[in-house]
Amino acid sequence: MEEEIQVDENFPLFYRKKSSASVKTTSKKPPPSETAAAPPKVLDKELNPNPTPAHITFSDLGLAEWAVNTCKELGMKRPTPVQQHCIPKILAGQDVMGLAQTGSGKTAAFALPILHRLAEDPFGVFALVVTPTRELAYQLAEQFRALGSGLGLRCSVIVGGMDIINQSQSLMQRPHVVIATPGRIKVLIEENPDIPAVFSNTKFLVLDEADRVLGVNFEAELRVIFQCLPKNRQTLLFSATMTSNLQTLLELSANKAYFYAAYEGFKTVESLKQQYVFIPKHVKDVYLLHILNKMEEMNVRSAIIFVSTCRSCELLSLLLEQLEMEAAALHSFKSQSLRLSALHKFKSGQVPVLLATDVANRGLDIPTVDLVINYDIPRYPEDYVHRVGRTARAGRGGLAVSFVTQNDVDLVQEIEAVIGKQLDKFEYKEKEVLEENLTKVYKARRVATMKMMDDGFDEKAKARKEQKLKALAEKGLLKKKSKKRKREKHAKESQD
Repeated sequence: MEEEIQVDENFPLFYRKKSSASVKTTSKKPPPSETAAAPPKVLDKELNPNPTPAHITFSDLGLAEWAVNTCKELGMKRPTPVQQHCIPKILAGQDVMGLAQTGSGKTAAFALPILHRLAEDPFGVFALVVTPTRELAYQLAEQFRALGSGLGLRCSVIVGGMDIINQSQSLMQRPHVVIATPGRIKVLIEENPDIPAVFSNTKFLVLDEADRVLGVNFEAELRVIFQCLPKNRQTLLFSATMTSNLQTLLELSANKAYFYAAYEGFKTVESLKQQYVFIPKHVKDVYLLHILNKMEEMNVRSAIIFVSTCRSCELLSLLLEQLEMEAAALHSFKSQSLRLSALHKFKSGQVPVLLATDVANRGLDIPTVDLVINYDIPRYPEDYVHRVGRTARAGRGGLAVSFVTQNDVDLVQEIEAVIGKQLDKFEYKEKEVLEENLTKVYKARRVATMKMMDDGFDEKAKARKEQKLKALAEKGLLKKKSKKRKREKHAKESQD
């Protein structure tokens, strides 16, 4: 007998008909032989890392002629593996999960079949795309508009930090595609009684960067969103990294479900050079300046520097400003207008360097990024995979350099174990680095630190942290996180 899977009725990511095991009946039980003969539910899985055969084109995937022509106009010569495998399944009406590397064309893998179906029966809201960050939401909207340029596509971005009244009005006009972050769409649904009806006929729900969207931090938001959506929708999950709950959720699909994976576990692309610099913590800024000064010599057009905290991001921004280096800073303490401005300056080439927290580690596709610097090593290997995936995209080359201190050795070894390769040593002359930059960097850092104090950054950070903890407490997540840490600690002690 098929094992019954317990799913909260108010929170079904995939809708599933009740199994016979969960339905009360007065009839006699069937003989054991009949029960054994019942076919088990099979998930259509495919692990295929191979490149797309040269003879396969977008027209072979079942897309309409206008969509094929749009791909040609955008320079998309032939489908990538994730597009080759997932587009026909989506067009066939299946729920699909696509697991593929960053820069592999996942957005077009779900956007093209959605737009194909929209053109056949246009109405709004046809698709809801949920994504974890504001920056990614705006980028997804750009890609949808480009791919749907011949359809007169109406696309609305619903994210925090923007005028909520305008967003509510935008939804009431029923755009074809809504791209939203979970928190803001939840607020709109709860505060405006007319909004839930907007999604009553939605045909597609897409969770982009699904592993993060389905994390515990967004559970309350997703519960509210899913209650507005019809049961006959298609659900599409796409990510570059796999977590255990993704496959479990996929197996709850009421439709025939298809799971495409370009690889198992975590993977970085072969065209990416991955190197490290082993240095004391107090000279990280000195080595950062050395590498940034050599960008032209290294043929680097632009670089993203990842840091672990908003405070580090702001301080480095002020430091580089003192050193007369052009850079934009992107972190969650900034207003949405400033975040968009920073990203625009970087994408348009006005500034060659972007300083960012992990708010920018997923999905952002900027072709000129030739270098990623991990100023701080991330705590989790999957974050490393997403960060370095900002370069070496779509078959291009790229370089990732990680600053490793004595406190980071265990984290780096874990990253190397997960990605299945060791980082190479970044070549430099220590004497040259320190003699050229040490004094001026220390002086600039003192000035930057004083400026941060004058701006009251730490007071603002403290107030924001209290606000965040209050929000987590209201969701009941502080207790959950505490229990999770205890379980992880106990598991580790058991292994030891």
